[in-house]
Amino acid sequence: MVIETETRKGEPEAPLAEPPRADDWIENRPPSRWGAFDLSEIWAYRDLGWTFAARDLKIRYKQTFFGVAWVLLQPLVAVLIFTVVFGHLARLPTEGLPYPVFSYSGMVIWLYFSSGITAAAQSLVANRDVVAKVYFPRVLAPIAAVLPGLVDLAISLVVLAVFMGAYNVAPGPALVLLPVWILFAVVVTLGAGVWLAALNVEYRDVKFVLGFLVQVWLFASPVVYSSSLVKGGWQYLYAVNPLVGVLDGFRWSVVGAPRPGLDVLVSLAVALALLVSGTIYFRRVESYFSDLI
Repeated sequence: MVIETETRKGEPEAPLAEPPRADDWIENRPPSRWGAFDLSEIWAYRDLGWTFAARDLKIRYKQTFFGVAWVLLQPLVAVLIFTVVFGHLARLPTEGLPYPVFSYSGMVIWLYFSSGITAAAQSLVANRDVVAKVYFPRVLAPIAAVLPGLVDLAISLVVLAVFMGAYNVAPGPALVLLPVWILFAVVVTLGAGVWLAALNVEYRDVKFVLGFLVQVWLFASPVVYSSSLVKGGWQYLYAVNPLVGVLDGFRWSVVGAPRPGLDVLVSLAVALALLVSGTIYFRRVESYFSDLI
């Protein structure tokens, strides 16, 4: 509908657009603070999530001296040091496995986890311009941040296979469960990452605490030593660290370590609780991100 007005000579002026009605407007607003994440909305924005992940992956390797070789050098150097200190000097138990194989299998998961939570913690702050100006499901940022590490993990698994071949270590039938333990690792990483991403927007000193947290978490997890050092009922308390279940299950599946006990269920429960509580907290403060970031 247009409205025409007459000029002094009787000729119609240019038509004027009718003012928009209320039902012509589309309001783009974030959902309520306490509701569950709308998975259909996250799926609708999946292309943006893939863009974030692909950009992070390109930045990681573009214009770098070592490039992909850094994925290999970092765990190899760590394994060399751990083998000398913990394998030959301390002579820690390794479930009957050669120490290089034992420690490298732990480093594979640990490096994915540590790099994933570090990237997730910085994901919202690193995308502050997008977060402040455009609405999208903010949780896509930490989700996208934990995905590039899976590429490094895949490369590390190939190197682990070389280690196993060199030391005549063969996987057992439990190898078919490898995707389950990788998914378990992703859940733990995303659960911690969602918490840290939200906290880092509110409290900028999180990035300083994160380095200390990662160091403590390393030695609180059976990366360079076997969880069998913890005996009796203490195993269930130790399994409150969700990485305990991930590492024990991964080693059982890939390098033939002993099958994890029921304490792995404690790790799984804590991992799910970490993810659920993290998403609830994230939702609670999500609407404030644009103002705080």
